[in-house]
Amino acid sequence: MLWIKAFHIIFMVTWFAGLFYLPRLFVYHTQTTDSAGHERFCVMELRLFAIMTIGGVLNLVFGLWLLSLLPGLLSIGWFQIKLAIVFLLIAYHAWCYAIIKNFRDGNNRHSETWYRWFNEAPTLGLIATILLAVLKPF
Repeated sequence: MLWIKAFHIIFMVTWFAGLFYLPRLFVYHTQTTDSAGHERFCVMELRLFAIMTIGGVLNLVFGLWLLSLLPGLLSIGWFQIKLAIVFLLIAYHAWCYAIIKNFRDGNNRHSETWYRWFNEAPTLGLIATILLAVLKPF
């Protein structure tokens, strides 16, 4: 089971690296005024999204594998909150893809400042999930 947990953590780190960096690319993308720069950011964002999606999916696979070995976790309060945060992070991940499409189509509606704040959400999710998993309150 420790191997499964280790790979779950490895792919969580991979996923979060993308969740942290992709919105930063959005900040830089909003500052771009030339078409070559716009195209370059579109390619970078899509490639990063693909890598972070692989990390996210494998994180989920190993997490579900762990859960299948420890189904009693579903009845524990801290774990239920952790799962709720994970679902919010998955929604954030999907929202990032919608933003990528908006940039690609020339329909970005947000400012550099908005993306700077948007970039903070996964940090809160990471802190909360780690504190829940380590401290196991409730």
